[in-house]
Amino acid sequence: MLGYLLRRVLAAIPVMGMVALVVFLLLRLTPGDPAAVLAGDTATPAQLERIRASLGLNEPLYIQFFTWISKLLHGDLGVSLISNVPVLKMVGQRVEPSISLAVSTIILSVIVAVPLGVIAAWKQGTWIDRFVMALSVLGFSVPVFVIGYVLMQVFAIELRWLPVQGFRSLADGFGPFFQRLVLPTVSLSFIYVALIARMTRASMLDVLGEDYVRTARAKGIGEIAVLFRHALRNAAVPVITVIGTGFALLISGVVVTESVFNIPGIGRLTVDAVLARDYPVIQAMILLTSLLYVTINLVIDVAYTLLDPRIRY
Repeated sequence: MLGYLLRRVLAAIPVMGMVALVVFLLLRLTPGDPAAVLAGDTATPAQLERIRASLGLNEPLYIQFFTWISKLLHGDLGVSLISNVPVLKMVGQRVEPSISLAVSTIILSVIVAVPLGVIAAWKQGTWIDRFVMALSVLGFSVPVFVIGYVLMQVFAIELRWLPVQGFRSLADGFGPFFQRLVLPTVSLSFIYVALIARMTRASMLDVLGEDYVRTARAKGIGEIAVLFRHALRNAAVPVITVIGTGFALLISGVVVTESVFNIPGIGRLTVDAVLARDYPVIQAMILLTSLLYVTINLVIDVAYTLLDPRIRY
């Protein structure tokens, strides 16, 4: 296992290096000038040149790249061109809302979707199966912002059970933190419940006809134990892939939900940085997102080996 993990970690190093190079070149070679954004529309050429010199943007690309990499290896993600705040501090201020929303969404989705998928496969062709598949289609079809506004209208405005928008840190107390997380979590969970339920159903259908399932039933093992202990364990590999990938997507791509519920997360920070051409923030967010994907893929690979040790060889 240790050798397998070491190989996976070493394989991630050139991937991150290539991502860093592509991100750097992509931002530098696309049209637009951050100096013009900073200086405003009335800036003179001399003022633009001074700003470029202070930011190091008039240096050759290879010098800019190696300077940036050197700082990156020392934990310096740079300083925002717009707010003049260290990027690491900006990310630290925004990471709790996004991670809280992602974790709560994945937990709720798994708790709801996996049993639904197992039951749908077990009752294939019945009204239960058709009902679960109809819910899945509905979850895929309705946009997240529509679900969010409907839940907001019903539970926040009409019933007044929950706050309309905003985010409160866990340090402010679990009650306020939980209340402001319920509606965005439920809104975002719809599509992931649909995705995980369909994947669980398809994987379970592949294994329910296997010999070991029939043998377990012939031994008199209860149906619940057969479904969740024997069949689900062997059907879990593609389900874990969907869950892991979904978690990475949630952290880096919850822009719509954060906008609807006014949550100051990483997604909104990234969009704001792109609109302002804030190079350091954009570079940092793409690199951190890539690192997140690599880490989650590593965790998924480890989970594979725990479920099926043959995979590590």
